[in-house]
Amino acid sequence: MSGPEQVLEHREAPADPEDDRVGLARGRRLVLAVVGGAALMAVGGLLATTLVKSPAQVAAETGPPAQGALTAEVERRVLAQTVVMRGTVVADQSVAVSPQGVRSGAGAGAALVTRLPLQAGDPVTAGQLIAEVSGRPVFTLHGALPMYRDLGPGATGDDVAQLQQALRELGHGTGADARGVFGAGTKAALTARYRAIGYEPLPAVADGGAALKSAREAVRSATWAVEDASDSARPAAAPTGVPAETGSGKGGAAAPPSPTAGSGPGPGPGSGSNTGSGRALARARQALGEARAALLAAEAADGPMLPASETVFLGAFPARVSSLGARAGSPVSGPVLTLSAGELVVEAYLKDDKRQLLRAGMTVVVSSEVSGTDVRGKVALVATERSTAQPAGPLPQQNQGGQDSKGGGSGGGGSADLGYRMVVRPDQPLPVGFAGQDVRLTVESAATDGEALVVPVTAVSAGADGRTVVTAVSAEGTQRRIEVRTGTSGDGFVAVAPARAGALAAGTRVVIGTAPREARGKTG
Repeated sequence: MSGPEQVLEHREAPADPEDDRVGLARGRRLVLAVVGGAALMAVGGLLATTLVKSPAQVAAETGPPAQGALTAEVERRVLAQTVVMRGTVVADQSVAVSPQGVRSGAGAGAALVTRLPLQAGDPVTAGQLIAEVSGRPVFTLHGALPMYRDLGPGATGDDVAQLQQALRELGHGTGADARGVFGAGTKAALTARYRAIGYEPLPAVADGGAALKSAREAVRSATWAVEDASDSARPAAAPTGVPAETGSGKGGAAAPPSPTAGSGPGPGPGSGSNTGSGRALARARQALGEARAALLAAEAADGPMLPASETVFLGAFPARVSSLGARAGSPVSGPVLTLSAGELVVEAYLKDDKRQLLRAGMTVVVSSEVSGTDVRGKVALVATERSTAQPAGPLPQQNQGGQDSKGGGSGGGGSADLGYRMVVRPDQPLPVGFAGQDVRLTVESAATDGEALVVPVTAVSAGADGRTVVTAVSAEGTQRRIEVRTGTSGDGFVAVAPARAGALAAGTRVVIGTAPREARGKTG
């Protein structure tokens, strides 16, 4: 075969089967790509139709849902109306000791604190020395009345009776003194108390005993005068062996005067002398009686006294030193120390709205967040006047002299208005650790008399006819109006009683408002 023929034969050879399969695969991929693109376009169109909304459609979808009834169950329980506030635990009596007018002797200067034997927090007992000012003691005694005046011999009153009782409690008897009379027995008892703490009492009459000495000298002089007058009035005795003459002869001794001497018709020889002597004797005896009375008065006035600046009466013991306001060597310009006595109570100050709700006798729960303890108590006092002084204890005392009770008086100018003072007294004594704590007070200002039907306040409504009703909802959803009478309310609930017995019972659901239909049945 020639060369050209061989080339022609080669060109007309059949195609390879492998090449056909490759072409078919390419065709399939092309078709799949077209179909996938079409599918993606379809999905994109669907998404676009869901995201793109007309204004009408948007308004329809954002409109409020259909409303339904919001219900709650009627409960049967005791309902209490409570008022919650804060208070401070303080002592029943808080006394700021500020000795004023200390008598420390002639030539003394300003009062200085010369000794403070106690520290803050120390216990204090009755009769104990708590301070020394200008060398004079300040000590405690048991009593409710504040010391407002100096007490000395001859003084009378309830404060004297309190002093006598306090001295007897310390073992110093007051003898035969009447109650409330500062007599000899009270003098001895007071002297014994001063000496027990290492001091001598101040004299009631500061003259060094001059008045008493003068009165005693007057009695002595009067006694001598009576004796002299008695001797002058006594007739001289006749000489032995010489008969007494009844006449008026010279040198004769006068006969003893008769009961009627000097009164007869004729004057006897010594009648004028006897009359003058008798008058002098009577006057001497009168002067002696007056001197003796003056001596009794001087003796009654003489003795120890109790200055108001040297004692502090506290209502209960043991007491405590709350704080010190001075130190040894400092002048007395204010409270030297503050004492707290009696049980712990809680003090709070009320604004006008709460004061109208609270009164003495209401139940209170005292809650300490520090110790996690709850203690029940009662309101002991709700003041009727606003307080502008600084709070310092539930029972402030007015004091004149050596004892000042913090919180007394009308308050200085510019004092903050604290409101109406309220005191809560616990049913059981509070632990000492409560002192000074800020606690929560929950006061039950009103409560139902036993268990009652209770509904949320929003369940009660007044109809056009003036009746107070609740709307009950049955299990099927039907509603009916029930007339009720309302009672105590508190914490968002109110006690109700159906006008018709049995018309309302615990567990009944009542309408308290409206809610979306989707929430119906989920709240209650």
